[in-house]
Amino acid sequence: MSIFSSFNASASGLTAQRLRMDIVSGNLANSHTTRATMNENGEFEPYRRKMVTLAPTKNSFKTYLDKATNHSKNHAQGVRVKEITDDGQPFKLAYNPSHPDANADGYVQMPNVDPLKEMVDLMSATRSYEANITALNASKSMLMKTLEIGK
Repeated sequence: MSIFSSFNASASGLTAQRLRMDIVSGNLANSHTTRATMNENGEFEPYRRKMVTLAPTKNSFKTYLDKATNHSKNHAQGVRVKEITDDGQPFKLAYNPSHPDANADGYVQMPNVDPLKEMVDLMSATRSYEANITALNASKSMLMKTLEIGK
């Protein structure tokens, strides 16, 4: 295990949580966008909420070889973004007959973005980001103390 593996694990977490925050901010920015994409019928659809799925980083061949030969060590791995998916929840209907995108009954399809959910996701990503910074600083502090022993 390298002395920098904890830095790599924290760095991957920082990158993943920053992307989560970017996706949440995009969702909030488009929470009133009624013409985001065009469907197969040539009609515009509202913005669809995006979600981030995280997964552990893939192990290298060396890790699998060490595990198979019982030379396995506890490797810090980290996290990666597995995929960014669209939320399948139905669009919200809002009554606004004067809106240009209103249907014959006066209802407008609005994005499936819930600001409350987005704020909770943003708070969660922010706290995870802060936790990764704390772990990074702790690792840095331990390495600095180790270097001071040699003086």
